[in-house]
Amino acid sequence: MGVGDDSGEGVRKRGCSCAKKDFLPEESFKSFSNYAQALKEIPARFMDRVVTRSLDSTELTEMKARSRHEMTKSLTWWDLMWFGIGAVIGAGIFVLTGLEARDHAGPAVVLSYVVSGISAMLSVFCYTEFAVEIPVAGGSFAYLRVELGDFMAFIAAGNILLEYVIGGAAVARSWTSYFATLCNKEPEDFRIHAHSIGISESYSHLDPIAVVVIAIVCVIAVLSTKGSSRINYVASIIHVLVILFIIIAGLTKADAKNLSDFSPHGARGVFKASAVLFFAYVGFDAVSTMAEETKNPAKDIPIGLVGSMVITTAAYCLLALTLCLMQPYKDIDVDAPFSVAFAAAGMGWAKYVVAAGALKGMTTVLLVGAVGQARYLTHIARTHMMPPWLAQVHATTGTPVNATIVMLCATAVVAFFTKLDILANLLSISTLFIFTLVALALLVRRYYATGETTASNRNKLIACLVAIVASSTATASYWAVSTDGWIGYCIAVPIWLLATVALNFSVPQARSPKLWGVPLVPWLPSLSIAINIFLLGSIDAASFGRFGVWTAFLLIYYIFFGLHASYDTAKESQTQKLKAQEAGKVKKLEEGGDEEVASSMAAA
Repeated sequence: MGVGDDSGEGVRKRGCSCAKKDFLPEESFKSFSNYAQALKEIPARFMDRVVTRSLDSTELTEMKARSRHEMTKSLTWWDLMWFGIGAVIGAGIFVLTGLEARDHAGPAVVLSYVVSGISAMLSVFCYTEFAVEIPVAGGSFAYLRVELGDFMAFIAAGNILLEYVIGGAAVARSWTSYFATLCNKEPEDFRIHAHSIGISESYSHLDPIAVVVIAIVCVIAVLSTKGSSRINYVASIIHVLVILFIIIAGLTKADAKNLSDFSPHGARGVFKASAVLFFAYVGFDAVSTMAEETKNPAKDIPIGLVGSMVITTAAYCLLALTLCLMQPYKDIDVDAPFSVAFAAAGMGWAKYVVAAGALKGMTTVLLVGAVGQARYLTHIARTHMMPPWLAQVHATTGTPVNATIVMLCATAVVAFFTKLDILANLLSISTLFIFTLVALALLVRRYYATGETTASNRNKLIACLVAIVASSTATASYWAVSTDGWIGYCIAVPIWLLATVALNFSVPQARSPKLWGVPLVPWLPSLSIAINIFLLGSIDAASFGRFGVWTAFLLIYYIFFGLHASYDTAKESQTQKLKAQEAGKVKKLEEGGDEEVASSMAAA
């Protein structure tokens, strides 16, 4: 698929072609000699991609044109708000609440949700400004490409895709747990145990039901975005009614004595749980990927994103408090905590209502995730960092069919093999990393504009950003290694404060948002960076090891494929623009010459 290439009857009939040119059409891959030459140029090409930043206009016009067909603009703020609620309220609250309350935070899991909610809300503000200014399907990938350059955008892109695959897999496995409760069975009764063939314990509980659920969601997601929205809307309303039932009915069985040992593991337990429970807020970024299909982004996106996050945070805190009032935290079940809590309270019939509601919620999370992740992959493929075949939008449905199917196949494979606890920790690392980059990108957007920001102000901006990130990292590291020290905080926190103050008063803002902007810049983005990095310090070392392996894989892919594909595509685009400019100049000259001839004839 070449840029703007729209020829061929096969494309028109089937909507999505599948030829060699759709996977590796770039000059570097047309022959072995070309590829060998590209490998020799890796250092120069890499530096070019590191320092090259995209433009808003490029993402809004040129990138979208590479999908051959436009996505249908059919969504309003009402759709986005319900998409947000449907995307977020799912496995996190219905499964991880029990695990974290029992093992780490106790009843103080409510505070863990507050901390995670604050972090998520700060990220929502950052996402909203970008989504309004750059309403494209690429979401945070497009935002980072504009502000931090191609290379950082690709690293973020790989983690975005990982976030969606792992998130979907975790929800699908949780779906099996609540389905088992609905059938009065244990979750393991529906899983295949493969210990005898030498598979690790963490990957040997095979889950075929999760695969079936993902396949059904895939079919719905590829048919229609608006249709997915309607299904999500109805399912989310039912879900909200079930949540209200859990809170009201659960509080009738409340016992304040269950809160007596409120924080058994202290602040460390609260923050450790908060880092994992950030998983419960994952999904709102999927709403930002729907900006390209939104009728009025400037109005609809802020209302949809912020509104859904406020509702979600309030619901989480009330649900967590209700659970901890119903049962002593040591007795909470880790697979289906709310259903088992109602059964223990003598309301056995209620566990079926809860299980059905949880299944509804998880289904909408899977559906919204399927819609969002496909749009991320579509926009990444538009840049040719991934095969452009994945960027194709179906002519009939107006949806990215190829990207949807590929992403959900990967999700199904992970869901089939991997246990929930591994998925939750790895997901939180990936998500917090991306949200930190988006907050950093927002500060760059506000304080740096090419050709306008002076070298002095640019250097001060870099120094302030480095100090903010370094002090936040030092705080998180000190928290991770020191159990009762305080000297490190007395050094790192003031540095963060001074760096933010310096950015606020010594560096002038280079641009103001045109339609909707984050308030209290640089304080809110800087605080978002600090909280996200701090939560990263509460995640176990093994999860960071898995994250490192994934990042290494991304780098290998980028160096040998993504770098050359995106480099060739960018250079081809520049060449086409120069040719268009030259053609325009020639046309003007010809028009000017015609006018001179006409004037001469008139004078004669």
